[in-house]
Amino acid sequence: MGYNPRKVAKYERIYIPMTLFVTTEYRSPTELREVVAEQLRLLLEQRNYEGAKALLVPVQPVDIAEALEGLAKSTQLVAFRLLPRNKAVEVYEYCSTEVQEALIEEFQDQEILDIVNSMAPDDRASLFDELPPQVVRRILPQLTPEERQATSQLLGYQPQTAGRLMTPEYIYLKDELTVAQAADKVRELARDREVSYYLYTTDDHHKLTGVTSLRDLLLADPNQPLQAVMNRDVIYAYTDTDQEEAAQLIQRYDLNALPIVDRERVLVGVMTVDDAMDVLQQEATEDIYTMGAVSSEGDSYFQSNLVSVTRKRLPWLFILLLTNTLTILVMSNFEEILDQVVALAFFTPLLIDTGGSIGAQSSTVVIRGLSTNELKHRPPWWVIVRECVAGGILGIFLAIAVIVLVFVVMGETAIGITVGVSLLCISIVAATVGALLPFVFDYFKLDPAMMSAPFITTVVDILGIFIYLSIATVLLGLAD
Repeated sequence: MGYNPRKVAKYERIYIPMTLFVTTEYRSPTELREVVAEQLRLLLEQRNYEGAKALLVPVQPVDIAEALEGLAKSTQLVAFRLLPRNKAVEVYEYCSTEVQEALIEEFQDQEILDIVNSMAPDDRASLFDELPPQVVRRILPQLTPEERQATSQLLGYQPQTAGRLMTPEYIYLKDELTVAQAADKVRELARDREVSYYLYTTDDHHKLTGVTSLRDLLLADPNQPLQAVMNRDVIYAYTDTDQEEAAQLIQRYDLNALPIVDRERVLVGVMTVDDAMDVLQQEATEDIYTMGAVSSEGDSYFQSNLVSVTRKRLPWLFILLLTNTLTILVMSNFEEILDQVVALAFFTPLLIDTGGSIGAQSSTVVIRGLSTNELKHRPPWWVIVRECVAGGILGIFLAIAVIVLVFVVMGETAIGITVGVSLLCISIVAATVGALLPFVFDYFKLDPAMMSAPFITTVVDILGIFIYLSIATVLLGLAD
């Protein structure tokens, strides 16, 4: 009797059918996956292949794929070959690129064909994107004509577009059919189609004319014309639409699938919600890497070798190194002031760190707002003014705290006021600059995430040092 780990209640008693490896503890789905992975490893080490095969029978493909990643490369292929063919295909689709490449290097030619021919066209195209070109050239000619044509069609679209991610395995119906005829057609096609919950209608030229759900079709009068049931107001994307934009359409309109058309509105494929989730995760990861001053190009960061890791991080660090030299130049212009009041140098880290943090906070919320279209209907000046005021309020509280602290600890009222006023000004400037620069980047069609926390911190550091020492010059009467 099988189970679905995704639906296991937190306190449900789970039994794994395994002699000597039975667990009767109360486990969450996450804990259960960990138990399966550990027991699989132990069974393979003991060469108990029948036990390992029995263990994997009730486990979901995605959890098996995760368990394979934790195995040594020498045992990954052994575990994979214990799976029935249909389940092996699903498991392979869920595996990471690193595991997929490792497995395919060990497969026999027939094994490769069995797996790749059975994969969904969009998953196969994604795999070919990651595999070495020589491997793809070896596999592609051996596919069945139908699968080769479907794969070549997807690979013909630009990477990171809706056309590259779509699947051609969907159900479409002629809009001239009746509901009964449409239902018969669905029964004929549904088993071989990945997308069967939305039924797309087309005219004689295969142009998209409408959509209906399987539920609406089942509830409709069989004698009704399909045109009376279908919804003509269809949300769709073009083949060259950016993948993130297409994924956001699925998210915005709560769709399970999104039809993809060419510029003539001819229906050519469907993008599914699982692909949209992968895209949104991928784009969010890229933004986080960019905001952390790490290049997001290429493979996953933790699957990269040290040379690649260095290449991802070094360019930004060189840029930050060069820009930080401006801080040294600014301070050198105020060398005499610092010589006269050495205590001013004590507060430099406090001021630049606070200003950098406030600037990074403002840039982060604005970048996220631009990424999610939350600021689509907000004028930039409104956001910038709002952050400026927020920076001022934060600065007032911080300034009061610093003035009191300096007076209590050092007994220096003048220095305390200087530091407090500087902190207030820096907070306002940092919040304003942090909100402004992402809009500037967006205006020039650059990724706002490039206005990353390290970059904005460096800009605010330079401005903060200049503001602080300039205010000190005025308030402490050190101009002469």
